[in-house]
Amino acid sequence: MLAVPFRAPAPGASWHPGLQAHVFVGAALPPELAGYAAAPYSYERFVEDDLNPQPRPVPAGPVMQPRAEQHTGAAAIAAHAAAGGRMFLLGDDPGVGKTGTAILAVQQVAAQRAGAGRPVRTVLVVADRPAAITVPHWTRSITAFGDAGLRWCVTTWDRLGKVASLGRTTGLRFDVVVADEAHMVRHTTTQRWKHWKAVSGAARVKDAPFVLLATATPAHSPLELPYLAPHFAAVSGEPLRAWSDLPARLAAHGFHVERGRYGWAWTEDAEDRRVDLARLRSWLAGGDPPATLHRAAPWGQVSVTGTPVQLTPGERARYEAEWSEFRAEMQLARRKRETARGRAALLRFRQKAGLIRAPATVDWVKAQVEAERQVAVSVEFVETAADPIRQALLDGGIPVAAIYGRDRFDVEAERLRFQTGQALVCVFTVTASISLHAGELLPGGRTASGTPRVGLFHQPRFSGIAARQVTGRTHRDHQVSPWRIAYAADTVEEQVARVMVERLAVTGSTAGGDTAGLRQVAELLDADWLPATSLTGADC
Repeated sequence: MLAVPFRAPAPGASWHPGLQAHVFVGAALPPELAGYAAAPYSYERFVEDDLNPQPRPVPAGPVMQPRAEQHTGAAAIAAHAAAGGRMFLLGDDPGVGKTGTAILAVQQVAAQRAGAGRPVRTVLVVADRPAAITVPHWTRSITAFGDAGLRWCVTTWDRLGKVASLGRTTGLRFDVVVADEAHMVRHTTTQRWKHWKAVSGAARVKDAPFVLLATATPAHSPLELPYLAPHFAAVSGEPLRAWSDLPARLAAHGFHVERGRYGWAWTEDAEDRRVDLARLRSWLAGGDPPATLHRAAPWGQVSVTGTPVQLTPGERARYEAEWSEFRAEMQLARRKRETARGRAALLRFRQKAGLIRAPATVDWVKAQVEAERQVAVSVEFVETAADPIRQALLDGGIPVAAIYGRDRFDVEAERLRFQTGQALVCVFTVTASISLHAGELLPGGRTASGTPRVGLFHQPRFSGIAARQVTGRTHRDHQVSPWRIAYAADTVEEQVARVMVERLAVTGSTAGGDTAGLRQVAELLDADWLPATSLTGADC
């Protein structure tokens, strides 16, 4: 099995429609295909090992010693599994060490079940994007902590369909499933959810795998926790099928949810929310042993402050013109109830507003570099933010790592340029699953530079989940990294940024519960009539 990039030449290999991959049949790969060899624990390697009578050995790598909190976390997960639990929510803050905790937990669950005559043979890990970073990260971690003789398959949420298809055609079922960044399946209208149900056994009672859900940001509200429905069914003693419609079942259990114009909505009453969250947490943490674990980062919460940008007269005029055009377009879309038009207007305004402020972001970054700091710049758009900021910095003689744009850059190579100090700035669009913090242990035993990191949101984030994930890229593993939010002073952006600072919405326990900030943002932008996903996005 080969991992051939899209449209890359692969002489001597053939495309196998059933496996959805290129294959080569022979005793050894020729030199022109050697670079496409399936990496250990990858989906391609997992299938290859199934096809061959003798799996290829996994090369040895550096050994990592687990931290104390990883040992205790794994023990808590294993205790829940031993008591008959079918899923566990690991909600530690970013950087506490969820990956190592998860691997140790899988080892312990496998040992338990082997003693009970229920051997664990296969483990599926579903990680976030980009695959060029997340899959090697998991591969190195499994090698470093030990694979316990199990067959691991590491894939991403974007490629989960291949795994689900393999299960349908071959009957393959995994014994343990680990969902990294589990909040990626909080929307049930996506293809991703359909594939997740298939591989996680969410729709069956017998022979369901043990599921470990790992995320520091589970959801904006209880309505976004369908992936926990099997646990809720077990706690309530109700059939699994009764929880196939999570909002309706929550309503039946007295949660303060009701149908709105765009589907179910959670109450806006603060006291009712508090009651709902307390009950929800009791379902997870109230058992003996509990089905969840959340530990705050011992290095403290990230500092997030606003950075106002004073626009020049010319920039102010452009900004006001764009704002007026946006308001007119949004009002027209609102009157006609044209949601697609409203979404497009909101997107265009955010892109243009960010482009106007790009020179100020570049100046701020330059000042931080001169102060001997490395800078992580989070952007949401490529052509109107990432590209112009990166190019201006390069023109100013500042080396920049770029983690954005599908297949434009080698994302792991770019990350390592930043981590080793070759690039002093990293401009990125991803929200999770990359490490940009100082002092990180890198592949090959190297250590990332110790230069202090600072972060900047070029645009205020609407989604609390996305915002909290982004800050965790540099503020992690005992490394403190402050973040700032850039906004145009005396504009609607300033009000949005203030909401974000005051209500960095999602906490690490169960469902963040604070969607009030999201409503405020919607009202400020006259977008409260649009579905909530217009602000948060399906993947945020």
